[in-house]
Amino acid sequence: MRCILWLPAFRAGERLHPMLKKIKRRLTRAKQRYQEFSSQFPKAELHLFTALRERIAAGYSTEMLRRDILAGLTVGIVALPLSMALAIAVGIPPQYGLYTAIFGGGLAAIFSGSATQVTGPTAAFVVILAPLVARYGLQGLLLATFMAGILLVLLGLFRFGRLIQYIPTPVTTGFTIGIATVIAILQLKDLLGLSISHMPEHFLERVAALWQALPSLRWQELALGILTLLVLIFWPRLNRRVPSPLVALVLASLAAWLLQRFMPGLELHTIGNSFSYLLDGQSMAGIPRVLPLPQFPWASESVDGGIDFAAIRNMLPSAFAIAMLGAIESLLSATIADGMAGTRHNPDGELLAQGAANIAAPFFGGFAATGALARTATNIRAGAVSPVAAFVHSLFILVAMLALAPLLSYIPMSAFAALLLMVAWNMSDLHSFVHIARVAPRSDVMVMLSCFALTVIFDMVIAVSAGIVLAALLFIRRMVEISDAGFVDESHPALKAPLPPGVLLYEIAGPLFFGAASKAMQTLRAIASSVDVLIIDMRRVPVMDVTGLINLENALDDLSANGTAVIFVGVQEQPRRLFERAHLEHSEGELEFMPGLGEAIERAQQLRAGAA
Repeated sequence: MRCILWLPAFRAGERLHPMLKKIKRRLTRAKQRYQEFSSQFPKAELHLFTALRERIAAGYSTEMLRRDILAGLTVGIVALPLSMALAIAVGIPPQYGLYTAIFGGGLAAIFSGSATQVTGPTAAFVVILAPLVARYGLQGLLLATFMAGILLVLLGLFRFGRLIQYIPTPVTTGFTIGIATVIAILQLKDLLGLSISHMPEHFLERVAALWQALPSLRWQELALGILTLLVLIFWPRLNRRVPSPLVALVLASLAAWLLQRFMPGLELHTIGNSFSYLLDGQSMAGIPRVLPLPQFPWASESVDGGIDFAAIRNMLPSAFAIAMLGAIESLLSATIADGMAGTRHNPDGELLAQGAANIAAPFFGGFAATGALARTATNIRAGAVSPVAAFVHSLFILVAMLALAPLLSYIPMSAFAALLLMVAWNMSDLHSFVHIARVAPRSDVMVMLSCFALTVIFDMVIAVSAGIVLAALLFIRRMVEISDAGFVDESHPALKAPLPPGVLLYEIAGPLFFGAASKAMQTLRAIASSVDVLIIDMRRVPVMDVTGLINLENALDDLSANGTAVIFVGVQEQPRRLFERAHLEHSEGELEFMPGLGEAIERAQQLRAGAA
């Protein structure tokens, strides 16, 4: 009875067994195809704490700790006024710049891929963030920063760190000089003490508003600004140990106090009377002496009433611009730091660190942060050897805010404006701008001027998007220029004897990318009916993309339709793998592969003889 019951099950198993084998074969093929497809893309990798781990592994002594602490205190003194000034330039109260340096700078230091990088708010972001604040307020700024942090983490995970460093110099130079111009224009209102109820969002309207407000100029504000500028310019020639921003702002604050004391009724614009905050339901002047409680960036007064698809859609262009500009500036700063300190940064680890900082900082009121070149250079010159120095810089700003908030309220707004004018001048790098305009090819100059004009006249969101497109077009142009293809005549040094009748040799040199593919293949399709055997020499083609492959396949179809045999010579590894995935395989008498030109010519003679 038991045998009778098992018999149907056994027969069913026999029938199912071939089906299971078939399913297994299909799954195996699907897995292979997925692996082939995924191999074309960079694999995600997690690079966290790379600089800190490398420093500890190499040895970290008490003397190194002392140097890091001193360097962190020095750079903290420089970063304290800059952080407040940059928040004011963006259009928000100065304490938010301090929150950014404390939380963003501290987290970036812990996760950093660069041993000496210092992170915080930077002047480059002003052009993006000022219009963002004007449209969506503080909550829109925090939400866009959070989204930009996610984009930066994705860039780091998928190993785009090294690719971002290859953005052409004309693009970055155009951005830089445009950003410096906009920052300088934004400071004229506070520097001159002009009365403007609402500063327009766009550049040309701003210039018009400043011009119309010139009659309201206040000489006292201008004098304080000029005093600050003079100290910033000349103090480093007298003493390099004490940072010039500290001396300039202290002297400007003392001068403001003396002016108000000896000129009764004079009221100068300072941090204390220009900004206020709420504490226990009461409005207080100046900067708070407490840290904000953590909350979601979209928790209150959020964009469009809540975090939804509409809010994300509105913020995405700005978040993309923040992420791209932050990645470029951070990696550029880390590269320069390597040259100054003799270190080597991990670009993907640095992007992850910047992403983590920009994701976490908005929960504590911090906005967009990235690696700051001037603060990083100060950090290195002060003797920093590890990320501990950058972390100490954030701790110093925290202590200074809690202890010195009442004193910071006396700093004049015109002094901050002068400080940012100096930052704009230093970042503009007019020498490089003029040098590129004088010696670069015309296409490079046009790209640089386009990025400059878009940054100034429109905004950084448009400029970054257009800059990336222009960089791609510039790359396409270069690929077309360096790629070459054509028929080889009998004078070619590689030919020891004339080619047999009905045999042509076509040589391709350089990358066969989308820009050069059409140029290289268009002639092949034209001669399809006039040749018996075509030899395609690919020994000098290192890489090939799918556009090049498709153009080549179309040309091969035309040649095959007319009975032309094709012999490939010296196909390199990357194009060979692409051929295999496209099933361009050896087919006797139709499509063949040879390692050298001599073998290919001999095989062509055999095919000609066989056809005859």
